[in-house]
Amino acid sequence: MQILDKERLRKNLDEVIWDIEQARISVSEHHIVKLVTVAKYTDIENIKTLYSLGQRAFGENQIQQLKERSALLEDLPLEWHSIGSLQKNKINNLIDLRPALMHSLDSIELAQELNKKLKAKDSKLNCLLQINSANEETKSGVSNTEAFDIYQQIKETCPQINLKGVMSIGANSKEHNIIQKSFEDTYNIYDKLSKDGATICSMGMSGDYELAIKCGSNLVRVGSALFR
Repeated sequence: MQILDKERLRKNLDEVIWDIEQARISVSEHHIVKLVTVAKYTDIENIKTLYSLGQRAFGENQIQQLKERSALLEDLPLEWHSIGSLQKNKINNLIDLRPALMHSLDSIELAQELNKKLKAKDSKLNCLLQINSANEETKSGVSNTEAFDIYQQIKETCPQINLKGVMSIGANSKEHNIIQKSFEDTYNIYDKLSKDGATICSMGMSGDYELAIKCGSNLVRVGSALFR
């Protein structure tokens, strides 16, 4: 893992924030977008430097890495996000880490198991429902057609889970319009759910976050664009 100097990280962060601003304003001056740094491939020193530059939210894919890094950096008031797929045997570990948000609630079965373990620990967890909006076999998540109903079902049957909204990963395609459609489909579901209190529509990563924001995303997860 490469340690980047502060000026390089500052330049990369400024560029990403500028791109986010341009995309955000094209939607509306009132459209606020949160940046979560995907930290999995970067050195812990780079996280410290980004913190010194004003970045606060960081996401980890693996529970073990989230545990190690949040412990090493516990003196900094960072906001940790769990952004990878969650295996059922790691649920208790995740609950103990108390992340600000878990992004990848990808089935009703996982929600029920998570709710059971949360109840046993007298705890609650903020989560996003993951939607496989591009309908790709390589991605986890609920289908577009089921998403609305499953969201409601989790809200009604899993009281320990605070559902905050939805997340999806853009279509794995070189075709701009195919990626755009996958984002628009997710946003349309989010828009319906927002009448029910959903506030987060997480879409967009390093390669497509500007397009995602233009399609309505209000939380982007950026890694490689910051650490190049």
